[in-house]
Amino acid sequence: MTGLLHHLPILPVAIPLFAGALMLLQRDSQRNIKGVISLASLLAQIVCAVMLLLMSTGQIESGWAGNVGVYLLGNWSAPFGIVVVADRLSTAMLLLTSLLGFACWVYATARWERAGVHFDPLFQFLLMGLNGAFLTGDLFNLFVFFEVLLAASYGLILHGSGAARVSASLHYIAVNLVASFLLLIAIALIYGVTGTLNMADLSVKAGLLDGAERSLFEAGAAILGVAFLVKAAAWPLNFWLPAAYGNAAAPVAGVFAIMTKVGIYSLLRIGSLLDPNVAPAAFGGEWMFPVGIATLVFGGIGMLATQQAERLSGYAVIMSSGTLLAAFGMPGTVLTGPGLFYMSISILTMGAMFMLLEMVERTQTFGADLLAISMEAFDLDDPESPDRSDDVVGVPMPAVMTFLGLSFFACALLIIGLPPLSGFVAKFTMLSAALQAASSPAATLNAWIFIGAVLVSGLAGIIALCRTGIRLFWNVDETVVPKLRLNEAVPVAMLLLTCAALTFWAGPVMQYFETTAKYLGDTSLYVNAVLQQTPIATDAAIHGRGT
Repeated sequence: MTGLLHHLPILPVAIPLFAGALMLLQRDSQRNIKGVISLASLLAQIVCAVMLLLMSTGQIESGWAGNVGVYLLGNWSAPFGIVVVADRLSTAMLLLTSLLGFACWVYATARWERAGVHFDPLFQFLLMGLNGAFLTGDLFNLFVFFEVLLAASYGLILHGSGAARVSASLHYIAVNLVASFLLLIAIALIYGVTGTLNMADLSVKAGLLDGAERSLFEAGAAILGVAFLVKAAAWPLNFWLPAAYGNAAAPVAGVFAIMTKVGIYSLLRIGSLLDPNVAPAAFGGEWMFPVGIATLVFGGIGMLATQQAERLSGYAVIMSSGTLLAAFGMPGTVLTGPGLFYMSISILTMGAMFMLLEMVERTQTFGADLLAISMEAFDLDDPESPDRSDDVVGVPMPAVMTFLGLSFFACALLIIGLPPLSGFVAKFTMLSAALQAASSPAATLNAWIFIGAVLVSGLAGIIALCRTGIRLFWNVDETVVPKLRLNEAVPVAMLLLTCAALTFWAGPVMQYFETTAKYLGDTSLYVNAVLQQTPIATDAAIHGRGT
């Protein structure tokens, strides 16, 4: 395979990298140019993600062994060189990232990107880090891409102004710096014992360890698991999330909805490659399942306890992380496919929810305070400012309250998992798989605990979201009809319509994730594709061999 298709797996990393670098060369006043570059980059990432997904399923001829695309950077074969791996799991995560990123960027163009400096470059670097974390085939570059996305997120979470935002952001930064330090220690331990950081090679060499080397590897794997759990917002390491996400700018919080899933993805990816008997402390159900249940319970209690809509969404993110950790911590892969389907719905729904709540809060008399403070801090309300808008909030749109009410209702149904939307399909398939797992003596207790926790947390979600909906929409005497922009309403509608479409296409999508779960259960496909990928014979190499 030659030409552009051969280089396609690296493009989701290269495109936002060059787009962000190019925008840094532009003056801050050249926002139209930056907007065109951002739009082109985001559309290109969506196209690349779709093509890679089709290639990983064999619907586009790729020549990939086992439909697993391996790109050798520098033309060095694994495990000596850096590899990028595009398979069924990573390409699905790429597509979710590109869709969510596009929606959040469109929302930000209403005016949020002007509430601080370098929003567009930072947004591109964040997408670069996310795409790289999903595609990388070795632990060190997973750490590198983690740091890229975190460095960009530090700037984005501080985007705007306000004491509450700065305070919550400092907690977020401090916790993630500690998690990154743990991740680096774990990588050093694992490399010192095995001599490799390539995930496919690690899958082979880890099983050969014994004695003191085995103990050191398990210690490194345990530290690695803790670092990923911090990034996945697992209890008790998630105290930072509700305040950080709740106080972030709406489009920033929206794109952050996928960041906790990077930690869960890493646990699933590495856990699927390592034999459960090799590192049970980090990636086995003995740890992941109870931590997931505790996280799920904590998220449900948090939703009941909080009165602030934004913090409620943060606890909903925690609840979804707990559900996924518990599902992936179950023995075997029976809950992996339904869990991946649920994760897709959760990412899109929570992204829409954070942006929706910023618009809904405008129905209250205090609703636009945070936006007004940000605009005042950056002189956007100055009549002579080139960024001056005739309306601080937006323009009148017909049936605004109907749109906001129906959107909130749809988000509530998706989060809770009630019919008729895809959130119900996702939870129903998980519960059905758990009932199937309950027939196995080894997993009976865990399966019933999982079913009970999911149902009880769903009840907590119903109570919390109904209470919030009544407070925001029922008291018409204190409600003002907000003014919205089209580029604020459309992204939310796009994400929710995508979730609605997944209800009708639940069969094919569920089949895709079930096949992905079976693929993850067979490590030989990934390992063989990576370790057997040979460098491309360039003209210079051919000439050298000939002489």
